[in-house]
Amino acid sequence: MSAGEIRLLLFALFLLIALLAADVALARVLPGGEWFFMRWSGARAFLVEKIGPYSTEVAQRTQEVAYGRPAFSSEYGYVLNDPFYLVMLYSPLALIWDFTLARGLWMLFSQAALAGIVLFAFNLSEWQPPRWLYVFLLVFGLFGYFSLNALTSGTPAILLMFLYLWILTALRSGSDELAGVLLALIAYQWEVGGLFFLFILVFVFANRRWNVLVGFAMSLFVLLVVSFLAYPGWGLPYVRAVISDWNRGANLTFGRMLTTWFPDSEFPLGGIVAIVVGIVVFLEWLGSLGAHFRRVVWTASLSLAATPLVGLAIFPSNHTVLLLPFVLILALVWERWQRRRVWLSALILLLALAIPFGLYLRSVYIYDPLVNDLMAVLPPLAAIVGLYWMRWWILRPPRTWADRIGDQA
Repeated sequence: MSAGEIRLLLFALFLLIALLAADVALARVLPGGEWFFMRWSGARAFLVEKIGPYSTEVAQRTQEVAYGRPAFSSEYGYVLNDPFYLVMLYSPLALIWDFTLARGLWMLFSQAALAGIVLFAFNLSEWQPPRWLYVFLLVFGLFGYFSLNALTSGTPAILLMFLYLWILTALRSGSDELAGVLLALIAYQWEVGGLFFLFILVFVFANRRWNVLVGFAMSLFVLLVVSFLAYPGWGLPYVRAVISDWNRGANLTFGRMLTTWFPDSEFPLGGIVAIVVGIVVFLEWLGSLGAHFRRVVWTASLSLAATPLVGLAIFPSNHTVLLLPFVLILALVWERWQRRRVWLSALILLLALAIPFGLYLRSVYIYDPLVNDLMAVLPPLAAIVGLYWMRWWILRPPRTWADRIGDQA
């Protein structure tokens, strides 16, 4: 190893230690981290305290972190509902007795995953932006409102999104067994990527990529065997936790918001929206079969954006998964409008950065349930509108005379 390589390695190590120190310092002063605490506490309860990770005691501890008190019956209960083989993955961090240090490490992992998400999104969008925009998007990916919200709350959505994009990359490169292994790791948290998971299954069956299913089945079998050997009785408590979480999350669905907005409606608006969105997304799945892979990426982006609208609980911290559709929309805008692409891209970036922070500040100074609802539903709706705005460019239709005049203006 040359002297230059050694200096580079030492610099990278110093930077890593500095980032970890900064994250630990932030974890010490910032409230939150409830999503990570729930899983860290569950794994620690099993490993150290010898109690069940799905026990009410773990949920009550998490409620204290999230609310500063036990949750009311109408509030989300923070009941651990991950399969035990995924809870086991938190074991290394659970052995750290100091939650602040463990949270700082989790934030560091999540920041690295956010950077990886943006890089994956560039690759999948088949886009090489100029260096200045490349840097701006990396900064946006790390410091946008929903990224910061995800980092401070400790949601697993960041790492899940990293795995989603890794799966798409593996499918594009023909690494089907790897895609199947990764698919086994995302088979939970359906409110984050339920439609994405189903789309991948439809894609696999339609294209007869059976090695994906082989990798999925073998990985899931190994994970289940190991988890039942470690904790034979986790099945029934896990099912109870899933049911409890489903019931407590019913107040956080798009349908419940529509009921609040239109209390006199005689129709189940939430159910109607869920059915319509489900049909539209399914038709897009069928349309992407056999198409070029960029169309597949577009459909995967639509699936992620539409998931909050099909009746599952909505958590704004999960909106970090919208980074893929955001980058894809910018890539299409950059290609579509050659002469106006700089200011259009800058405008989209500004709106995506300013509006969430503006709504957040409004909710801090003036409590308004409508603002909180908008924080939950506007991002996925905006992503869907943006994707359909550029949908025809994905399908590569011929340019019209009006388009050419617009580019020459």
